[in-house]
Amino acid sequence: MESKEKAFSDIVFQYSEQLYWKIRSIVLTHEDANDVLQNTFMKAWKNIDEFQGKSKMSTWLFRIAINESLDFLRKRKVQNEMSADVPNGIANQLMADEYFDGDYAHALLHEAIASLPDVQRTVFTLRYFDEMKYSEISELLGTSEGALKASYHIAMQKVTEYVKVRS
Repeated sequence: MESKEKAFSDIVFQYSEQLYWKIRSIVLTHEDANDVLQNTFMKAWKNIDEFQGKSKMSTWLFRIAINESLDFLRKRKVQNEMSADVPNGIANQLMADEYFDGDYAHALLHEAIASLPDVQRTVFTLRYFDEMKYSEISELLGTSEGALKASYHIAMQKVTEYVKVRS
């Protein structure tokens, strides 16, 4: 059992930073990214015996991280819909986040991305920020390259329009 824990500890050490930044690009805030990262590693630990090596460890972990990020956003959306409070715009929230180091235009871009449907948001962040190839995104999300290209194109149009209207 100790060797399994040591191996998993090595995995956490090796992938924490990459996963954190991928999660952060989806959920946006430092605190939320830390929570989702913790959930990602808990889910990976719980299911490590089911990992069969059909994909790379990094692909498996990124898939878990993306799914956990999307689940987090869905839960937050439901909570916000049930809440009587009107949340501040994401751009304003990011500008108030001590860990955010961008300017208002950068924050507005993230607000535009956050307005996208979950799948478009994920495809956009993987392609735009991480410069992943469609073949890599396809493997990660289990979706055809054609569908990913269409999602990215539509997302790019929506982001461009959103930023243009609010600038």
